[in-house]
Amino acid sequence: MMQSSVFAEMQRKFRSSRSPYRDLAWSLLLWGVALILFTRGLDQLPLRDWDEGTVAQVAREIWQHPDTWLHPTLHGQPYLNKPPLLHNLIALSYHWFGSADAGSARLPGAILTATSVPLLYYLGRELWPHRAPALWASIVYLTWLPVVRHGRLAMLDGAILCFCLLWMLCLLRTRRNLRYALGVGLALSLVGLTKGLMLALLFGAISLGFLLWDTPRLLTHPGFGLGMTLGAVPLGAWYLAQWTYYGQDFLIEHLLNQSAHRVWQAVERNSGPPWYYLIEFLKYGFPAFIFVPAALKRVWQDQNLSWARLILVWSGGYFGAISLMGTKLPWYSLPIYPPLALGVGVILADIWQQLQQQGHPSRDPRPCYPKLWRWGFVVMALVAWGGAAILAASLMESGFLDHEMTHLTVTLLAAAMTLTMTASLIAQRNPMMPMVLFWGWLISLLLFVTSSDWVWELNEDYPVQPVATMIREETQGEPIYTSHPYDRPSLNFYANRPIISASPHELYQHWHGNQRICLLLDYDSFEQLGLDGGAIVGRTEDWLLLCHEEPGTMASPTRSQGWAFPPS
Repeated sequence: MMQSSVFAEMQRKFRSSRSPYRDLAWSLLLWGVALILFTRGLDQLPLRDWDEGTVAQVAREIWQHPDTWLHPTLHGQPYLNKPPLLHNLIALSYHWFGSADAGSARLPGAILTATSVPLLYYLGRELWPHRAPALWASIVYLTWLPVVRHGRLAMLDGAILCFCLLWMLCLLRTRRNLRYALGVGLALSLVGLTKGLMLALLFGAISLGFLLWDTPRLLTHPGFGLGMTLGAVPLGAWYLAQWTYYGQDFLIEHLLNQSAHRVWQAVERNSGPPWYYLIEFLKYGFPAFIFVPAALKRVWQDQNLSWARLILVWSGGYFGAISLMGTKLPWYSLPIYPPLALGVGVILADIWQQLQQQGHPSRDPRPCYPKLWRWGFVVMALVAWGGAAILAASLMESGFLDHEMTHLTVTLLAAAMTLTMTASLIAQRNPMMPMVLFWGWLISLLLFVTSSDWVWELNEDYPVQPVATMIREETQGEPIYTSHPYDRPSLNFYANRPIISASPHELYQHWHGNQRICLLLDYDSFEQLGLDGGAIVGRTEDWLLLCHEEPGTMASPTRSQGWAFPPS
């Protein structure tokens, strides 16, 4: 009788852990917190260069010319770099808000990244009968800095996180319901329509490796292949439409130059050693990276189980592929964070279970933490306290007038207090450590994303908005060339026209041509070129805007500062 009642209690707990209503409640809570974190203050900072400026401009041209939704353009020229799924979503955001700005450009990607958090939770529920590992994995993933930062930008990678998690969730559910094979194919289409065929093939190879190891019977079932094929129809239709419209130019530019070439060569000089992504992870993956070695050890020990096999194939396959690629960019590593979060979730769930067992007469409720964790958090806390002290000293010198530095100081203080309390709880073997750490880290991240420092790349060059305003107000559509050493897509977006980078010699030749042009020059270049026959129509702190008075009336340049050009 005693054994029967114990078995009945175990069944009751298992059914309770599988309750769809509880899972729905947890997923909605996670989604709500993620939406707050990922969408807060999106419009407070301008778009940054490269992906953000380019994606936002392509979306604006779709918004202004809806007939280009299938064949988008960039400043009037065919845009063949990436498929336009996210660009179209951003164009809808522009239409909804009635303007093309940073907030409306970043919002669709931020919402999709926030949606990836409950998707990871449901993925964990497919892997484990208990809720705790899935819940902790979602919390770790939600509070990982690279996910938060890049998920808030107007880039493709936050959407990729959402679609690849949808892919893996459908793949796991296909093991018990073949109808989800259609979902796998649709997720494949979403990945391919966001970032291209090469990434879809990589995720397909990872999925194939997992199924070969875990559930090979699915690969021989005709329903699985049929569902995936039907789901992949939108991706195939888009590629067929592009090839029909552009012909060989599409194959060369999109598939070869912008996709395949990235595998074996460094596109636009974005290269790095094979350990590039390991360094990136150590730089920005704190504080959760301290748990990753223990998680990988646990995964390796349990590789006979499905959850461990998925993490090994997903993280190992994807990390190996991007490490061997010739082109390396920080955001390429984002899809490795979900499987790592799943592994860390198992470790934290074990610690949390110790808290649930407090009062049990036969078990020690205090977990035994690795020494690496204690000293790792001590070092991180010291770094945070040191940064806060340096900023506080600077604030005192300035009379507390710098509000942004004050905000960053408060953020560092919150992080330092969180890390210090975590190190103390580890020393005390207190099972409340995960709860304190991630609540405090979430608060620190909320403070961080409301500051002007979460897009720190904006501090690497001059602010574009004042210059773009000057260009819009003082020019009437003539070509503009600049002495800046490279093009800035963010400037092009805010000026709503391309500003072309040129060498001093090219600037000289353009100025003495027969076409009316304008030059955007820094003060040193203006002095060195000594151009006549034009007027300074605008200036900012660092830049001058020169336009021809009348075409063909320019005099020879002054040979000032030892700078001279041949009349070639």
